[in-house]
Amino acid sequence: MDMVGTDRDDRHGGEHDDLLSELLQPLRLTGVFDSRWHVRAPWAIEGDAEQSCAVLHYIVEGGCWITGEDRTPLELRAGDLIVFPTGTAHRLADRPDRKGVPLKAVLPERRPGTSGEIVIDGTGPESRLLCAGLHYDLSAATGLYTSLPWALVLDGAQVDREPLLRDTLRLLASPDRPVGPGDRLITLRAFEMALVLALRPLLRELADNPTSLPMLRHPGISRALVVIATRFAEPWTIDSLAREVGMSRSAFTAAFRALVGESPARHLTSRRMQEAARLLTETSIPQSAVPARVGYQSAVGFHLAFRKWFGVTPGEHRAGAERAA
Repeated sequence: MDMVGTDRDDRHGGEHDDLLSELLQPLRLTGVFDSRWHVRAPWAIEGDAEQSCAVLHYIVEGGCWITGEDRTPLELRAGDLIVFPTGTAHRLADRPDRKGVPLKAVLPERRPGTSGEIVIDGTGPESRLLCAGLHYDLSAATGLYTSLPWALVLDGAQVDREPLLRDTLRLLASPDRPVGPGDRLITLRAFEMALVLALRPLLRELADNPTSLPMLRHPGISRALVVIATRFAEPWTIDSLAREVGMSRSAFTAAFRALVGESPARHLTSRRMQEAARLLTETSIPQSAVPARVGYQSAVGFHLAFRKWFGVTPGEHRAGAERAA
C-alpha cells in the first residue's frame, strides 16, 4: 500500500496506538498451509474465498498481478507482500486479463500443517512466490479485524523497513527451509509472527486514513474500541460505555453499529470470549477464576455465554486444547 499523507490528528494518536497494540497481540492461528510457486508466463491461478483464513503472498522473484471481482488490478514485484485478512477470492497471474485455472486443480489438498508446490513451465518471464493460508478461530475475530480492506499491500521498501518480517519471509520462502522435530509448530508460529509484523505498519497507516477505517476517526467510537480492548473486565453496560465516551445511548449504539459492523454488546462479548479462550488454552489458572478475569460476576452467566459463543463448555474447550498440545 502506498504511504498516505501525514495529516494525523495527534490528539487521538495515543488511543489509536493503544487499540492497534491490542489488536496486534499475536493472532492465534490454528493451522497453516504454505506453498512455493515456481511459474513461467503464461500463467494464472484462481484462488477460492477462504473462510476464517488469512492469505498472504510474498513475491520472491519476478512479479505478478492480483485481481478480484470489481477490484482494481494490483501489480506486485519482487519483495512485495500482500495480505488478504479475511481470505477474499482473488486471481494471481502474469497479466491482469489472463483467465486462470482453479487453485484446487493444481493444489487439490491444502490441509493445515502441510506444504505444497506449484510448478508451471512456460516460455516467458519466471516468478517465484511464497503463498500461505493462515487459519484462525473465526469466533475470536473482532469486528474491526473483519472490516479490514480486502487486500493490504506492503511494497518491498516497506518490507525492508521491517527487518524481522523480511528475514522471516525469506526463511519461510527458502527451498531448503530447516526441517526437524517440532517443524509444524515452528512453521505455524513463524507465519503467525509474519502476519502480525505485516499488519502492524498497515494498520497504523490505515489509522491515518479516515476513508479506510472511519471508526478510528470518530472520537467516541475510537475511544469505545480502546476501552473494550483494554478494560473488558470492568462491569460495563451500554449506558456506562456511552457515558464513558461522552455520547447518548442511542447515538452511541447507532454510530457503533454503523462504523464497526456489530453492536457494542456483541463487540464486548467477543473481546471477553477471546480472552477467556486464551486463558483456558494458554494458562493454568483455575477455570473458576476465568469469569471474573473477563468481566463476568456470575460463573453460570459466563458458562452459558461461553457455550453459546463457542459451542462447547469452558471445560471442554480447555480439555480439547490439552489433547491437541
